[in-house]
Amino acid sequence: MLTLIRDANIVTQNAERQIIRGDLMVRDGTIEQVGGTVRGSADVEIDAAGDIVIPGLINTHTHVSMAILKSIADDLPFPQFLNKVFAVDAKRTERDIRAGAAQGCVEMIRSGTTTFLDLYYSEDIIAKAVDQAGIRGILGWAVLDQQFTTQSGDPLENCKRFHQQFKGRERIYPAVGLQGVYVCSTETFLGARDYALENDLLLTFHLSETRKEVSDCKRKEGKRPGDYLSSIGFLNDHCVAAHAAWLTINEVRALAAAGTKVSTCPCSNMKLATGGVAPLPEMFQNGVTVSVGTDGSTTNNSLDLFGEMKTLSLLQKANRWDPTVLPAQKVLDLATIEAARAVRMDHLIGSIEVGKRADLVILNGKAANLRPARADTIVSNLIYSSCGGNVKTVLCDGRAVMLDGVVTTMDEEKVLLDAEDAANSLLG
Repeated sequence: MLTLIRDANIVTQNAERQIIRGDLMVRDGTIEQVGGTVRGSADVEIDAAGDIVIPGLINTHTHVSMAILKSIADDLPFPQFLNKVFAVDAKRTERDIRAGAAQGCVEMIRSGTTTFLDLYYSEDIIAKAVDQAGIRGILGWAVLDQQFTTQSGDPLENCKRFHQQFKGRERIYPAVGLQGVYVCSTETFLGARDYALENDLLLTFHLSETRKEVSDCKRKEGKRPGDYLSSIGFLNDHCVAAHAAWLTINEVRALAAAGTKVSTCPCSNMKLATGGVAPLPEMFQNGVTVSVGTDGSTTNNSLDLFGEMKTLSLLQKANRWDPTVLPAQKVLDLATIEAARAVRMDHLIGSIEVGKRADLVILNGKAANLRPARADTIVSNLIYSSCGGNVKTVLCDGRAVMLDGVVTTMDEEKVLLDAEDAANSLLG
């Protein structure tokens, strides 16, 4: 299968961060040529004259099936928010989990996300929606102490079964997801760590999202969450810690020493008013790999990484009183090549380079909010001016999952009607 994208502005995200005007050739899902003019024809040809091509975006913290719970607990204090969401979550069925995951996948496709890292239970159900959508899902089955879970059986054993059932599947990557220090004992953390490392699986977990989480952990374990996880030998280079908003410099250094990565989720933390801003400058100074996540649709209401990238940059600038603290190019890095490093896939995705998988997003370069489109302003426009609505075409593994604004892998109208019906049944 040969695909040609003609005459595009290609934001490569390679080591030199080159922006190249020309053609892009994909053969059997692999990028074969970047730039120049490709002579001859192809099975699929896409005219991208004046358009912008970027690597597929990578969302490193989601709860994708919560898409149908959007807006059910807005504008509430955090304790009331949790009570409302947990009450609904306890009633969820396979049907509405599948419907929510399908809706979430459509939303991500439409806003240029081709890979996401999820943390939830029933990932076997979610995997079916991801497979249908044709994007790449790293699916972390939620692991926590049995006394706190609504899952049937032992969560870690459920996670292991999910891995055994889905390992080796195309675009489905089982992972281990830990809820957090507030519901996971040392034994649970270490059991999950051992299984993940033995099977080369990603470990993802919530870390220091709120001040209460930190104070509770200090009372229970005598240490802050990051220090505690470091002291028990849990942290390692397979870890992606979500939020990481309430960290000390010593905890940042512990993450760096262990090779643990971070997924910062600015919109979620700001919307819930949990306080704390992830100390990204210190993370960069100490060599922590940082990426961007949207979190779930109850805390953010959106899975659009373009909006998340702009918010992240503005939050960090405002918080530090420094407009240079997180420039546009660095923000784009966090959603592409740095995110690929965070999920241990930078050899496959995250940049547009020969030999990598063809995860590609084409944005309408003629849109008013992206003009004027000069080479020296394209990246700034992507971060500060664009939105998911600018996305025209999306390829994952070389396959067009959206072409000229039409989702090709799913019946979008049916997906949204099913999600609406499932939400109505669940929420009453």
